[in-house]
Amino acid sequence: MPHFSLSPSLADWPQAERAGIHGVLTDIDDTLTTEGAITPDALSALHALRAAGLPVFAITGRPAGWSEAFAVAWPVNAIVAENGAVALWRDTAGRLRKAYLQDEVARRANWAQLQSVAQCILSELPHTRLSQDSPGRETDIAIDHSEFAQLDDTAITQVVRLMRDGGLNATVSSIHINGWIGAHDKLAGARWIVREQLGRDLDAEQDHWVYVGDSTNDAAMFGHFPHSVGVANVARFWDRLSHRPRYVTQHERGAGFAEVAQAVLLARMAS
Repeated sequence: MPHFSLSPSLADWPQAERAGIHGVLTDIDDTLTTEGAITPDALSALHALRAAGLPVFAITGRPAGWSEAFAVAWPVNAIVAENGAVALWRDTAGRLRKAYLQDEVARRANWAQLQSVAQCILSELPHTRLSQDSPGRETDIAIDHSEFAQLDDTAITQVVRLMRDGGLNATVSSIHINGWIGAHDKLAGARWIVREQLGRDLDAEQDHWVYVGDSTNDAAMFGHFPHSVGVANVARFWDRLSHRPRYVTQHERGAGFAEVAQAVLLARMAS
C-alpha cells in the first residue's frame, strides 16, 4: 500500500476552508458505496448534507439504467452517469427526469462505433468481459476488471489501448474500463449539471466545492478542485494517479465519504 506521508489527512483541512464549502461532488463506486451498496453512514451523510442546504451531485462511470433507481431514492440533487454524458434527477413530483449532453443524432452515430470497438476487444482479448451493467448503457462501453471479472494491469492496459485505437476516450475506474466518444468527462458533466440545475458557474466558484473520489478516473477532478478528497482506498491507485487528492480520509469507501460530510458540516456549524 502506498504511504500517505506526502498527502495530508482530512484532519489537516483548515476549518475556514471547510466552512466555505457550499456544494459536494462525489464519485459513487467505492466512494459513496461499499461492496456495491450504500451503507447507513453514507446515506445518513447525504441526508445531513441535504438538511444543511448543500447540493450534492454524484458523478459516475456507471450507466444511466443502473443510476435511475438511485437518482430517485437517494437524497442527491442529480446523478451524472456514463462519465458526464447523462444526467438523472427526481423532479418536485418525485418523477425521474433524464437529459443528455449529446443530441440524439450524435448518440445514434456513436453507438455503432462503440459496439464495433467492444466486439474488437472481446475478440482480441477473449478473457475480457463486458460489465454486467452494460444493458443499461446508452453512450459508452465498459469492460469489467474488478467487479465480477478480474483483469491484471497488463490486460487493463491492452483494453485501454484498443479503445483508444478505435477512436474512443478511455478511463479506468475502480471496477471498469470505460470507453466513449466525445470531449466530455466527469469534469464536463459536473460543469453541465451545476449550470443546468443551479444556474451557477462551477469554475467561478470551485473554491466552494469539494470533490470526493477513489480512483484514476477521478484524477482530473482531483487536479481541478482545490478541495479534493480521496477516500482511503484511493491507496490502490495512488501510484497511477496523474493528479492526487489534496486530502485523504482515515476510512475507506462510504465511511470515508461520511468523514468528509462530517468535516464540512462541523466547520459550517462552528463558523
